[in-house]
Amino acid sequence: MDARSTSSGTQETWPLWEVFVRANRGLNHVHVGSLHAPDSEMAVRNARDLYTRRGEGVSIWVVPTDAITTSDPDDKDAFFESPTGKNYRHAVYYTASEGVPHL
Repeated sequence: MDARSTSSGTQETWPLWEVFVRANRGLNHVHVGSLHAPDSEMAVRNARDLYTRRGEGVSIWVVPTDAITTSDPDDKDAFFESPTGKNYRHAVYYTASEGVPHL
């Protein structure tokens, strides 16, 4: 349910939350989905029930969707392109040293 009735009978929409779960074997939180909840405590509880039913999580983060700023996928080429003269930032421009077996 993503809305609740107020005393005046109108519908109030609950905020949307983005859910991130850290798995038992992982070190980072991964986005797993979204849900509506009236507050952060209920969002965490609902996220637990929806996204960790099989005990696969050790930590849950919930973030209000409107608190997240994203880049525009249509601008990905220009946004992620390396600036001119900064090719050294990419590992493909380097060669492995001879005699170093772990590289």
